[in-house]
Amino acid sequence: MNGRTAVITGGGRGFGKAFGHALAAAGYHAVLIDIDGTEAEAAAAEIRALGHSATGFAGDVTDEAAMAQAMAQAAAINGGIDVLVNNAGLHSDEYGQPILKMGLAKVRRLFDVNVLGVVCCTLAAHPWMKGRHGASVVNISSSAGHMGGSAYGDSKLAVAGLTITFARELAPDNIRVNAISPGLILTETIRNELPEATKARVKAMQMLGTDGEEKHIVDALVFLVSEKAAFITGETLRVTGGMAAGV
Repeated sequence: MNGRTAVITGGGRGFGKAFGHALAAAGYHAVLIDIDGTEAEAAAAEIRALGHSATGFAGDVTDEAAMAQAMAQAAAINGGIDVLVNNAGLHSDEYGQPILKMGLAKVRRLFDVNVLGVVCCTLAAHPWMKGRHGASVVNISSSAGHMGGSAYGDSKLAVAGLTITFARELAPDNIRVNAISPGLILTETIRNELPEATKARVKAMQMLGTDGEEKHIVDALVFLVSEKAAFITGETLRVTGGMAAGV
């Protein structure tokens, strides 16, 4: 994948940082965009220290002008963008509350980032992805989107819907669009912050008794952007241990 560029939003930490490491190891130049530019550059420096290629800089996925500039800068590295991972999103306890408690302002902010951020970044990257062999967009949804009952889940359900819409609209430009819906993934943050009772309750809903790990989501991403997935578009891959299984 030398000479190819992957852009990852929310790339300074968590899944985004892990995606950057995996794609850089596969030969992409990883461009990590995060609202915290210091974290983005620190993550990119980690990748470079391993002998791979990466750049990190600040960017708000809801800022149309900033994302247009960011995608142009990313495209300048290798003449275009080959992979876009729309990973940035709000998912803290603050945004997991009932709508009646959050109020309109927080719900609007949630949808601005989680939903319109996907639209903003995809539109900004599109001109630089057109006609690139194997070009691929991967959106990060959530198992919460398949289960209902929260504004956060509703925002991620919208991401699954946008995945189908963009898959249809971008197919003539040879761009595939898919999504990943993670279930309970025991990242360091989740292990430290999620109450044990909550982890046990969610795990009991899985078909598989094993723990979900960050590598399971990374492996799904690497598959979806690869030639092995060349005939897959418009799909949302549920990586949930069977928790969110459905037809």
